[in-house]
Amino acid sequence: MNLSPKKILWILAAIALTSGSLFANDGAAHPPGKSWLELFEATGIVGYLLLGVSIAGSALVFEHVGSIRREKIAPPDLVDELEALIEAEQYQEAINLCDDEQGYLSNLIGSALRMRHAGYEEMVGVLEQAAAEETFKLQAKISYLSLLGNVAPLLGLLGTVTGMISSFQVIETLKAPTPKDLAVGVYESLVNTTLGLFIAILFLVSYFVFKNKVTKMTLSVTLQGVEMLKSMVGKMTGHGSKHAAG
Repeated sequence: MNLSPKKILWILAAIALTSGSLFANDGAAHPPGKSWLELFEATGIVGYLLLGVSIAGSALVFEHVGSIRREKIAPPDLVDELEALIEAEQYQEAINLCDDEQGYLSNLIGSALRMRHAGYEEMVGVLEQAAAEETFKLQAKISYLSLLGNVAPLLGLLGTVTGMISSFQVIETLKAPTPKDLAVGVYESLVNTTLGLFIAILFLVSYFVFKNKVTKMTLSVTLQGVEMLKSMVGKMTGHGSKHAAG
């Protein structure tokens, strides 16, 4: 079964929502247990940091779903217009169009056309260099998901340590602490660890989904750009023969 990146992300979101509802139902079935809100309140300041990471990562995921698409980096209308201009040998107009668009494909074609007088091989070389730069920009854009995915478990570990410190402070101040006295620190440790790991799993999986998508998509668009330049080979050869004959 072939799942698109968007479907995978929706599945992850569904898992997150389902997990939350299951825990909520479990809490309803056992009144003495703590609610999710009470558990979150036990996390302290680290819990709010994890909440901030979760909000930032979710915003990035939704932004990437909308912006990292083939229609965005190689709009079909732009492709048709560039092909028509190249076919008509209106290279300067094509360069001006690329400068106005400032997208992935337009930057590739614009860079290549500026080197048209150096020959086809030189144009392809410049196009590949431009493709490497544009791909790096897209990879850098999605790398923040990886950053958040790696920061989340560290924050969870920080919460674990602060919870243990709280528990030891209780042991130090009370002569005969009960399990209930230590429960606050234990809750802080375990809930922070759970939140950190859960957030890390979601965002790291999302990052690798987008990374694979960017790799496949940029390779496909780069090859498309090379194909667009191939139509110039015969014309450039013909012009060169005319100049030589003249």
